[in-house]
Amino acid sequence: MNIHEYQANNILRQYGIASPEGRVAFTVEDAVKAAGELSCEQYMVKAQIHAGGRGSVGGVKLAKNYKEVREYAESLLGKKLVTRQTGSNGKKVNCLLIQCAVQIKKEYYIGFAINTAESRIVIMASGEGGIDIEEVAERKPEKIFMEYIDPQIGLHGYQAVNLAEKIKLMPSNINTFVKYISGMYRLFVDKDCSIAEINPLVETVDGKLLALDAKVSFDSNALFRHGDILNLRDYDEEDSKEVEASQYGLSYISLDGNIGCMVNGAGLAMATMDIIRQYGGRPANFLDVGGGATAQKIAEALRIILSDIKVRGIMVNIFGGIMKCDEIAKGIVEASNRFDFKIPVVVRLEGTNAEQGKKILKESGINVISADSMSQAARKILEYTEQYKEVFV
Repeated sequence: MNIHEYQANNILRQYGIASPEGRVAFTVEDAVKAAGELSCEQYMVKAQIHAGGRGSVGGVKLAKNYKEVREYAESLLGKKLVTRQTGSNGKKVNCLLIQCAVQIKKEYYIGFAINTAESRIVIMASGEGGIDIEEVAERKPEKIFMEYIDPQIGLHGYQAVNLAEKIKLMPSNINTFVKYISGMYRLFVDKDCSIAEINPLVETVDGKLLALDAKVSFDSNALFRHGDILNLRDYDEEDSKEVEASQYGLSYISLDGNIGCMVNGAGLAMATMDIIRQYGGRPANFLDVGGGATAQKIAEALRIILSDIKVRGIMVNIFGGIMKCDEIAKGIVEASNRFDFKIPVVVRLEGTNAEQGKKILKESGINVISADSMSQAARKILEYTEQYKEVFV
């Protein structure tokens, strides 16, 4: 789960990490009022979306007075920003962060993530802050320095000092840097983060060290432990189908293809997407219905897939274990009765109660195509989708 920059700043402050004074604004009048409440000579007007790279596409403006704050707020609120992280559809700006501008002497980057290969938290730091860290990694990988944290021992102070020296931080700010690294580590562990980064961490002309922009993401599987974090969720920033699917306990992720997938088990779901790609198709989604789905849950899963206007065919691939194939079949029949399949639906059932499931589908008379293997199902859905293409022209 992602949160906005202003929310991340508030959390960082709880862990002793300073940032410029700021206020969130949801309207133009809010923005002007926020500027009036700040003790600043100049103001930063910053679009709040769940994506980086805002500055390079006009999402961050320097305002010299209240008039410019108003002008920038009017131009940004309601606008769609397209960055390398949003995709071509972009993200709509629904709120702004009005923040005191600071005079910057030097910009740095620090970030925490989980390195799954090492099974450890990794700290990344660079003296090349202020731009996408992906660009630094591509152009100047030698400028990114790392320290791995042993989960049994935790963070050592010398690791933070090592990073401070490698990124050539001013000696007068090393103690503050160590304090910030320690705070970020505690935040990362306390809140079950998946990513926590400050970019840029700035050294101001008067010698202060401030978090000028922050990004914090949380492990969605751990949110049941963090009601305070869950309250920060902005549903407007998320795919509506993904939000709805989560309400039914479905693991759903939208993709850019046109073949809908409904599968039980994450591994089988990924294999299904792979085989669709292998035969020349493009999956429209990842959808794992889980191991104990009911017929109603299956019907809702199909409804969510069908709500995607890009979908031109659906491949159902079930290997029954705890999940019973007859329940899957009942859900497919229910969905067909409710929504009337107007696109090809190929169903492969194998495992627990597979024969009963196939019988239910056959006797129901609904318009589905059966398959006996995963590869056959993939071939059939692509074949039938091609045949039905003219329906959607």
